[in-house]
Amino acid sequence: MLVDSHCHLDKLDYDNLHTGVEDVLNKAKEQGVEHFLSVGVTLNSFPAMLELIKPHTEVSASCGVHPLDIDSEFDVEKLKEYASNDRVVAIGETGLDYHYQPELAEQQQAIFREHVKLAVELNKPVIIHTRQAREDTLRILREEGAERCGGVIHCFTEDWDFAQAAMDLGFYISISGIVTFNKAIELKDVVRRLPLDRILIETDSPYLAPVPFRGKENQPAYVKEVAKYIGLLKGISEDEVARKTTENFKNLFFK
Repeated sequence: MLVDSHCHLDKLDYDNLHTGVEDVLNKAKEQGVEHFLSVGVTLNSFPAMLELIKPHTEVSASCGVHPLDIDSEFDVEKLKEYASNDRVVAIGETGLDYHYQPELAEQQQAIFREHVKLAVELNKPVIIHTRQAREDTLRILREEGAERCGGVIHCFTEDWDFAQAAMDLGFYISISGIVTFNKAIELKDVVRRLPLDRILIETDSPYLAPVPFRGKENQPAYVKEVAKYIGLLKGISEDEVARKTTENFKNLFFK
């Protein structure tokens, strides 16, 4: 059994590539993927995403505002209302991204803090996006007591020191299709060193399709390629990667 621990089911191409969300899920199930976490990036889009996945009990949801979407509506009370839904197992995607919007760093930090505070209050894990913001990401997690709710650094592309610091806070490290890219040398080294009981796997679909599908729209079925590649890096079977990352997912999101 595989789990896609981070996908955006409301953003796939249903006009040309898939007949609907059930089609996407069936393609994934043919590859052994049996559970999915559909991740929210704005409050505006969350109700429609929740409605999309409503008939599919094998899909869980998260609710949050992505750091690159902070120009969208943000209201902490609405976030709390949505996050209290039984289908919502995590807060986020949230975090900091100084690569694209460094000029909005202070605003990003303020909204990030609100997410972490709510995650601690509701005792739900927090899903972190971080890019070129290592020190501030870790500082805010520590200052807001994120070790009390735990969470995951999603689509990990940072260095070993950051991975260690995150794991010290009780966080998991989620590996995407980026690990299969030829130039991802540092990430491959981090994956070799990561303890298996701290790894999650994801697609981040429709983005970042792994080799051999790079350049195409990503989809949850392709998480199998991530598991396979991690197995090669760590010298273990794909089945062992699948078993352990599924166990890790359950330990984090269904504790």
